[in-house]
Amino acid sequence: MESIFHEKQEGSLCAQHCLNNLLQGEYFSPVELSSIAHQLDEEERMRMAEGGVTSEDYRTFLQPSGNMDDSGFFSIQVISNALKVWGLELILFNSPEYQRLRIDPINERSFICNYKEHRFTVRKLGKQWFNLNSLLTGPELISDTYLALFLAQLQQEGYSIFVVKGDLPDCEADQLLQMIRVQQMQRPKLIGEELAQLKEQRVQKTDLERVLEANDGSGMLDEDEEDLQRALALSRQEIDMEDEEADLRRAIQLSMQGTSRNISQDIPQTSGTHLTSEELRKRREAYFEKQQQQQQQDPPGPLTHPCEKPTTSSEALSSELGDAMSEEDMLQAAVTMSLETVRNNFKTEGKK
Repeated sequence: MESIFHEKQEGSLCAQHCLNNLLQGEYFSPVELSSIAHQLDEEERMRMAEGGVTSEDYRTFLQPSGNMDDSGFFSIQVISNALKVWGLELILFNSPEYQRLRIDPINERSFICNYKEHRFTVRKLGKQWFNLNSLLTGPELISDTYLALFLAQLQQEGYSIFVVKGDLPDCEADQLLQMIRVQQMQRPKLIGEELAQLKEQRVQKTDLERVLEANDGSGMLDEDEEDLQRALALSRQEIDMEDEEADLRRAIQLSMQGTSRNISQDIPQTSGTHLTSEELRKRREAYFEKQQQQQQQDPPGPLTHPCEKPTTSSEALSSELGDAMSEEDMLQAAVTMSLETVRNNFKTEGKK
């Protein structure tokens, strides 16, 4: 497809594009076509003058040329005269003379399609047909079976179709496509469609850049939002664990208070649950003084068994206090282990 010469539309120079795409090269320029148009105007003026220079038809003819204008428009007559230089002739495709020939379109070499002020070429290169419309972004491949339908559709849309008769100049694309066949995966777009698509892409890109500038980087915002969500989740977990820890402390404290009341029925308690060392010392001294007074008042009791070790009052008190403290120490140890388990579970959840 790269070897096919294809001029794209510039202004109103469709006649120039039509001729050059047909001949497969830059054979005509606006200057050369203007010269042909002026020559046609002069020939037509001379024929009109034969009827008299004062006639209404002649005065009408002296209006601006119908073969060209300043925009680059050239009439189909200019194209026909330009092709005569190459020995080529245009025949109307749906004329009675041509229809009597009953020629299959695929057996022709090229067509020129004309509608109002637009002209384009359909040409066979090698063994395949191509639509070389200058309004397309590139050549469009046309299958043999679709060619007749394509021409009939153009006629229904109002196009005048001309068959190009004669030998076209040799070109590289024709020689190359005689040896290979090309495939086209995607139909070329109209130039207007491509420009509109490019404009839309530029607008979308500009809008995206504007949003990125306003947000100062959407990726950073997403990361910050994720960090915030993780922090909130950890905070909620921490609050829940603190509530559970407080409930556990209260339950253990109530249990300790109940145990202390059962153990210390014979021992006066202070307002606190835990005894300080000073309170224990004072209680021991008061207990010893009370025992000494009882020994002085009571006679000595029976001897104990030689093998048995007498139990003193201090040992009894120490045993009772030791039992009470042992149970308190056990409860305190249970509290510590429970709290440590809660903290370890919370750290594990935080790492996840």
